[in-house]
Amino acid sequence: MAPPGPSCPPLSQSTRQRVPASNAGALPADVLFDVLLRLPAKELCRLRAVCRSWRALTADPLFAGAHAAAHRGPSLLAKFRDDEAGIHVVDLRGGVLKRIDGPGGGHELLCTRLDLACVATKGNSCHVLNPATGAAYALPESPAPEHAGHENSRDPYTFFASGRVAATGECKVLRVFNRTEFDAFDQQQLFEVFTVNGGASNARWRARESHYLFLEAINAAVVGGVVYFLTDCAYDLMLFFGVNTGVHPDCIASFDLGTEEWRRDIQGPISRSLSMDDANATEEYRSIWHKLTLSELKGSLVLAYHRRHLSLDLWLLTDYENGLWVKEYSIRTESAIPTDEYFVKPLLVSDDRRLVILLASTGILLIYDPSTNTFAEVEMRRLDAVGIYAGNLLSLQD
Repeated sequence: MAPPGPSCPPLSQSTRQRVPASNAGALPADVLFDVLLRLPAKELCRLRAVCRSWRALTADPLFAGAHAAAHRGPSLLAKFRDDEAGIHVVDLRGGVLKRIDGPGGGHELLCTRLDLACVATKGNSCHVLNPATGAAYALPESPAPEHAGHENSRDPYTFFASGRVAATGECKVLRVFNRTEFDAFDQQQLFEVFTVNGGASNARWRARESHYLFLEAINAAVVGGVVYFLTDCAYDLMLFFGVNTGVHPDCIASFDLGTEEWRRDIQGPISRSLSMDDANATEEYRSIWHKLTLSELKGSLVLAYHRRHLSLDLWLLTDYENGLWVKEYSIRTESAIPTDEYFVKPLLVSDDRRLVILLASTGILLIYDPSTNTFAEVEMRRLDAVGIYAGNLLSLQD
């Protein structure tokens, strides 16, 4: 996550020759290319207004690719608590690279890893935004025909997840119509899929099979075009009333956005080490439901287990078929994470193994350095939500 060095990668002669020679002032085209290549994306977006040749250069896909290679630091999508409608592209120093207007009105930013931003409400509104162009696309609110008139869709309480299918490049959105009441155990959650920019044949939601378990949709994570879910804490409530359903808090369901089908469930590594032989063990077992989050790190699914005031363990799924997990990090957190923080979500790992962590309850972003076992807070406004921006702000298409 260190800033790019003073040197930039060499450019091919064919790339340089695409720079328009006219209106470039006194600088030769190849020199102009190298000079602009060293500037951050925020400044280049401003410099597009200087002249047509500069605008053509900075919008050229070859230049955009070279610029991305020279400025490898990760960017984030952020929604701040003091900005109802704005979605910001920020760097890990807290600097704002760009702000785009979102729909406002209670829309929350989804934690995605895309070149797009998705914002949604629990009342069934979802928009897809392009941070590079500022374009916005509102998804239809009407349910799939099979779900029309269903109790869940009449008074919707919705969650959304979005990811890209590797085989086709399609961006898809998964919508979950949750139960109308927390204790409405006779209702199934409804699942639907929408293909963004999928053409007229895909311009509506498609009903898909419900899962046999109640899933905690708000804590979903998308890895490689698969949406992963933890089980709903309703099972914790059942256990409190003496009903043991046999559902573990770290049981994980997964939905493949490519095939639009459920895969088999996998068991997490946390509950395996606990027994139910006494009351204390039962209490500890029940508490797990409120200590787990799912994320993606280094292209793998991660299960984060945060024991407040003590530690944060990060387990990476290394073998889905055999359900194998490896504990990648075990971090002491006594003085680093506030005592009132209950939702800790790892976001990304840098090339030097530093870990970026979101404290969602308090809206703080931390960077953990395992070589020194220290935390540093990123200086920025309090966050409402954050995701990873995998796009390029220079890829402007008017």
